Formats: sequence, structure tokens, C-alpha cells
Amino acid sequence: MSKEMEELSPLGDSGHGDGSEEETEEDDEPKICQVCGDKSTGYHFNAMTCEGCKGFFRRAMKRPAQLCCPFQNACVITKSNRRQCQSCRLQKCLSIGMKRELIMSDEAVEKRRMQIRRKRMQEEPVMLSPQQEAVIQELVAAHRKTFDMTCTQFIQFRPLDRDQKSMSENSREPKSDKSYTNMYKPPPEEAIQRTFSFSSLSSPSSSPQSLESKERKWLKSAIFTSLPHFADLTTYMIKNIINFGKTLPMFRALIIEDQISLLKGATFEIILIHFNMFFNEVSGIWECGPLQYCLDDAMRAGFQRHLLDPMMNFHYTLRKLHLHEEEYVLMQAISLFSPDRPGVTHHSEIDRNQETLAVTLKTYIEAKRSEPDKHLLYPKIMACLTEMRTMNEEYTKQVLKIQDIQPDVSPLLLEIISKDG
Repeated sequence: MSKEMEELSPLGDSGHGDGSEEETEEDDEPKICQVCGDKSTGYHFNAMTCEGCKGFFRRAMKRPAQLCCPFQNACVITKSNRRQCQSCRLQKCLSIGMKRELIMSDEAVEKRRMQIRRKRMQEEPVMLSPQQEAVIQELVAAHRKTFDMTCTQFIQFRPLDRDQKSMSENSREPKSDKSYTNMYKPPPEEAIQRTFSFSSLSSPSSSPQSLESKERKWLKSAIFTSLPHFADLTTYMIKNIINFGKTLPMFRALIIEDQISLLKGATFEIILIHFNMFFNEVSGIWECGPLQYCLDDAMRAGFQRHLLDPMMNFHYTLRKLHLHEEEYVLMQAISLFSPDRPGVTHHSEIDRNQETLAVTLKTYIEAKRSEPDKHLLYPKIMACLTEMRTMNEEYTKQVLKIQDIQPDVSPLLLEIISKDG
């Protein structure tokens, strides 16, 4: 900022009064600056001055160099010539009673600026920009176009077989959705700790080696009755996610290799987000239109506890945030545009897209939420995104294990989790 602009700036230390209103005499005539005769804006550093002389005095007192008059130390300071002799102007400031000790430090001035900005932000409601509104509308439209929230397609998949005979002897699952729902309604804390058919594998006394051996034996002896249904379900979900990405202009603008890398990296995470929309945090059941799923259905598809336990925790944590549809779709878009996925080449472009989406999510929360603790929602969502990343690798490992034992995994899923292009 130039000296001339700084002199015109109303922000600064006044030393007396706030300088926000013009001081006037009783006859409504404006007061004048006691230094140069210009129009005064109030008391600054203990004297009636204009903004220009206020700024000059503050700078002069912070300046280490001595000022010298080029004339006879008797210059008459006026509005028109006040910049010609800094020495006499400073002497005039001191002679009318301006005090150096009333000048605020740079730290205090910055603190005051921050307070003013904060006050303005509190007074002015946060609004989504037209560009952010357009991004949200685009994402919601893409989501609704590519994913049917009624889940009517699910009944066309191969049946979800819950035949107890195909499980180990410890299974206690009832055969029907209705009886399961009526019987199983524990609180979330108990639901997370549910006992699975293979719970004996994870006893505290089991060593990692014996646990892995028992797990392999269990996997080989089990018949994964839910796997055909889950294979169809996964194929359906992956196709929706691919179509979701292809619907977004910012995704289509990427090179095809990066599109593939992003889809491979984000598919599992977006499936989790989709299913969280159906999760009942009271019963621990996914209520997907005509069908209901419990955690043991995933176990009957071959998935194991060290994936299912953190996955269940994740669903309770995210569902308790009670996200809006807009927040869900922004969350899945942030997951999709992750520049650190394996195989990504144009990192900076994807990073810019992700930053735009993250800022849009944060602004949406500030603009649309009214809860007193709404400022905590954004970091909680970001923590859930991080948690999904930690489960992604374990999910891939378990899918490959299941495929080795019972080759009924979706070919499209195998392509998604493959490490080659």
C-alpha cells in the first residue's frame, strides 16, 4: 500500500475515540485538523487531526531516521504543502499534544484488523457463490440420474440366500428379513460388538499365525451364500459410479487414464457413502427399499471381521452426522477427485477440483446449517473420508481372498481392484 493510500485508510489506531464519526462543533461546523487545517476525523493520539496526519505521525514515530528541515525549521504546515517538510510537520504534531505512547504496536493493529474482519463475517451471513451453487446442482443431478434411491433394481439380483445350513454351526441368524429385524435391535454400541459365526477365530488367546490358519480353514469350509447377490449388487453399484463420473464435466475433462485411476481408487469409498444413506443407526440395518441387509449378510459373502468391524463403526459415525443429500454428494465427489490415487498423472488439475469441492462443502455447511456446533461438521466429514481410505486396502485383500476360494466375484469389481491399468 502506498503512503498516500495509507493516509486515506480509516483503519488504524486513534488513541482517543474510534474515529468512525466526524467530530462537529455545537453549530454543526466540522472540526479541522490542528496540524494541517484539513477536515478532522476525530481525536487521534490525543489530538484532533485528519486521517493523513494521523497516519503520518504513526509512521514517523516508528521510523528510526532523524528528520531534518531543508529550510529554517519554521515551515507553515497546510493541507496543500504538508508533504513538503516532514520535520516541521512532526514538530507540529508534537506541539499540539500528539503522544507516541498511544500508538498501537503492529501486533495490536493486526489483532484489531482480525477482530473487525471477524465481526463483519458474523454480521454478514455466509452465502454460496453462483459457481458453488452450480457445482452442487450438477452433483445432485448426476447422483439422482445415476442412482435409484428406491433400490427397486435390487430385487432383480440373484436371491440373497440366508439358509442357515450353509453356515457354520454357531450361526444364529433367522431365515427371514422380518424375523431378523424384530429380533435384532440392539443399541449402536452393542451392534458394533455383535458376535459373528466365526467369532471364535478372534479370541484374545489366539496368536496372529493361528488366527490366520483358522481363518483360512473357515473360508475354505464356508459356502458364501450371499456372494452371488453381492456380486450382482456390486456390479450394479460400480456401473452407477462410472456413470456418475461420466456425467460430471470436470471429470470428463480429465484424460481417460486419470479417469480410470480415480474410479479404481474411489469406487469402494463411494459405495460406502451410498449405503450410508440407507443405514439405520438404531437397528444397525441397511434399509434398501424392498430389501434389508445386516452385517452378517456381508459375512455370508465372505468378508471378515477386521474389515466389517471398522466398516460398522464408520457407518454409525457418518450416519449420526445426519448429512443432507448435498453434503453426501459433495463427500463422494471429494473422494472421487483424489489426486494421490495410484496411476494419476495430472495431479494439479485434480487437486484444484478437489479443493473447489472441499471449499464448496465447507461453505454449504456454513450457509445452510444453523446448529451451534456446525463448525465441527466439516472436519468430521473429512475424518470419515480418511477412515474410508484406511479400509480400502483391506477391502481389496478380502475380495481377492474370496475370489480364490469361490470364484463368483464380479468381473467388473476384479477389474476395479486390479493394480494394472
